[in-house]
Amino acid sequence: MGLACLVLGSLAPAHAQSSPSSSRIAWLSPERIYNESKLAKLAGDKLKEEFSPREKAVNDLAARLKNASDKYAKDEPSLGEADRFKRQREVADLDKELQRRQREFREDLTQRTNEERAAIAEKATKIIKQLAQTEGFDIVLQDAVWASPRIDITDKVLAALDKDK
Repeated sequence: MGLACLVLGSLAPAHAQSSPSSSRIAWLSPERIYNESKLAKLAGDKLKEEFSPREKAVNDLAARLKNASDKYAKDEPSLGEADRFKRQREVADLDKELQRRQREFREDLTQRTNEERAAIAEKATKIIKQLAQTEGFDIVLQDAVWASPRIDITDKVLAALDKDK
């Protein structure tokens, strides 16, 4: 979810008919908003706290799997066929469980990260709209191959977001 490109249609009709050279354009970096704002840092801390117990559990399961796999590899030559089959099955079951938990962890973390980013985007969008109206921007872009630092409003948005938090 990115910050939407804002096209402000609430301009006075006379201004809308003026030449394109008088249009005001601004640009911002959504990645900087998501990575550098205090809200983003707070969201990161919140997610780390929320997901660290699950991450530890997944890491513990990975360690159990490695130990079981190493022990099986070491003991395999001396095991009978029934024991070998049983241990292979245990290692395979642990592997499946680990893969399932890792997948669920990644999916849940991605979903929560997207939720936090959406909340930041919503607040940033309000600030961008206010800034565009007060400074008279006709358009605020977020995706560009290149943008002049002269039209970059990212720092202003970050400052307002951090003040608003």
